[in-house]
Amino acid sequence: MEKNIQKTKNKEIANRRTFAIISHPDAGKTTLTEKLLLYGNAIDLAGNVRARRNQRNTTSDWMEMERQRGISITSTVLQFPYQDHIINLLDTPGHQDFSEDTYRTLSAVDSAVMVLDAAKGIEPQTRKLFDVCRQRGIPIFTFINKMDRPARSPLELLDEIENVLGMQPVPINWPLGDGINFKGVYDRRKAGIYLFERTLRNEKMSPEKFYTFKALLDTKLMNRDYIDQVQSDIELLDGLGIEFNQQRMLNEEQTPVYFGSALTNFGVRLFLESFIHLAPAPQPYESDLGLVSPSDEEFSGFVFKIQANMNPKHRDSVAFLRICSGKFSRGMDVIHTRTGKTIKLQRPYKLFANEREIIEEAYPGDVLGIPNTGELGIGDTLSEKKVLKFAPIPRFHPEHFALLRLSDLGKQKQFLKGLRQLEMEGAVQVLYNVDAFKREPILAVVGELQFDVVQARLENEYNVPTSLERLSIDIARWVKGPEEDIKRINERSNNIVCLDSQNKYVALFHENYHMNLVKQKYPSLVFEMQNST
Repeated sequence: MEKNIQKTKNKEIANRRTFAIISHPDAGKTTLTEKLLLYGNAIDLAGNVRARRNQRNTTSDWMEMERQRGISITSTVLQFPYQDHIINLLDTPGHQDFSEDTYRTLSAVDSAVMVLDAAKGIEPQTRKLFDVCRQRGIPIFTFINKMDRPARSPLELLDEIENVLGMQPVPINWPLGDGINFKGVYDRRKAGIYLFERTLRNEKMSPEKFYTFKALLDTKLMNRDYIDQVQSDIELLDGLGIEFNQQRMLNEEQTPVYFGSALTNFGVRLFLESFIHLAPAPQPYESDLGLVSPSDEEFSGFVFKIQANMNPKHRDSVAFLRICSGKFSRGMDVIHTRTGKTIKLQRPYKLFANEREIIEEAYPGDVLGIPNTGELGIGDTLSEKKVLKFAPIPRFHPEHFALLRLSDLGKQKQFLKGLRQLEMEGAVQVLYNVDAFKREPILAVVGELQFDVVQARLENEYNVPTSLERLSIDIARWVKGPEEDIKRINERSNNIVCLDSQNKYVALFHENYHMNLVKQKYPSLVFEMQNST
């Protein structure tokens, strides 16, 4: 009996694929996300992200501000079945101002899909996110998108991937033309060509037909010279001897490359089918007690994200937990490592963007939504019996600062509640000037667009209008040392001494020169880029 249970569990684990999609803004990441849902039968119709009035908004963009601006600014979990596999797709923000949220999400995946614009190649934010994947040891798949528009040479794009990212690109397919001439792709494994047809408003799966080169010549669907050129490209690729090796991909030495158009659905199905066979199943995680394997008997997982008010019908907070080992069963008791308390997981959710349903069981690679009353924080570990702690999720260093003022003093309670929730989610760090006559919060963020998100969410979710005053601060340092010395830091009018939510001292400086003066004057003080506790 136990052998059968373990066999079932191992099969469930082997069938999981948990990944994130990363890209520079406007490379087509969110469009690809929705088209994957379309091909996974998770949605009936797909609508372009920048949809017109009568079309649907993107499924993964649930926040009002995302819908207005046509960008993803939060991470979203989307789970759907596909060909005996369970796909856990974690959609991430493309905008650089939300790279910290993306970093946290990448801590919970086993692989990543990097989306490139075929006309632009590798862009700055792509490079930054790639570096994060490298730091975390995450294998990368590459989807070169927008082949339905004028594009750079495929060989030129492959050279750029190799030279800039230092990985060997291995084309799994090869495009037939670009722009209006993009008709399909050559499948290197099947040694034949898939031709696609567009559908009305690109809302449904594209009809496709498979041809050998000879069959294609016989149908006269394509010009002979055009087919000769494609054959010449393929012979060149084959002559280079570049073959896909899964172990080299897992070692981040290779990246499989796919060409297509998420907008027109060309190549999306081929990518998804290849991905589920090549991508890794749930991988082990490092903990303070050593490596935790997905096949370990005891349940364990960690919180990588907290989000409130995803659904107006449920004004609550949800902690997103990546399962690392064991099997989850509804109603089970787990240990909250940070507090030592036992928590009963009575109503965990299976998530699909802002939709939710209570789940009875789940396996490593899956993401649970746990109702959170404030006891769970980002990076917290939950385990069944053994008290362990997974590697911490570091915070990014804030680079922009502003005073946040409440416009309606009668809403002080809602104001403080909203700020506490947003800080718990990691959307902002809240500081208070120890010498200020009036206790007004100073917001510290990684990217400036986060200011807009904080104000928009306070108004939309808590009915709290605010105003913002930017501060001419460039540097923040957490400070340790004698308290009397810390309090002297602000003897210069440009310096500010604050307390964060954990009552740790933070010094704010206009420039390095002022910080260096303080260091010289008070050598007893230790300055750190972020709170180390």
